[in-house]
Order: sequence, then structure tokens, then C-alpha cells
Amino acid sequence: MIHGFNIEDDLVCEGVIGDGCGGGRLFIVQDERLQAYDPQTQSYIVLLEDVLNAVKISKSACLIKIICKDEIICFDLSKLQTVS
Repeated sequence: MIHGFNIEDDLVCEGVIGDGCGGGRLFIVQDERLQAYDPQTQSYIVLLEDVLNAVKISKSACLIKIICKDEIICFDLSKLQTVS
């Protein structure tokens, strides 16, 4: 458990400091939204809406990959938008 989040949950991933964008934050898919949680300010920011049927998320450098039942969404944190 980190800041009340289960890192083992498939819909939670951690931004590693020094690994591109979002270091030190947690990324969560909840209520059909991709959100970033900042433990220093204890605040959330919604990054992407309409994330339907998410199964798993992961992060590498500035890219968050969301695997959904019907699609794969790649969200670029440096651009704050989806990429193909």
C-alpha cells in the first residue's frame, strides 16, 4: 500500500522518479477516468475521460498504456493527449 493505493491493483501504477514524466505520482483508472494522484499535495488531476472497460495500466517514461477490453489507449504525459 502506498498512500492508500494498492500498487498491485491492475488499474494503479506508479510514476518512478527519474523515469520520464510523472515521477512520484500514482496513476489510477477509476470511474472511467485516468487520474494522476500527487502524494505531496494529496490532490488528483483528471488526465483523460471516457476510459471504458479498463483492464490494466502501465507506465514507461512519459507514456501510460491503458489496456481496455476493446482497445489499447496510449496517453503521452508530456503532451497531455492520446497518441497512436
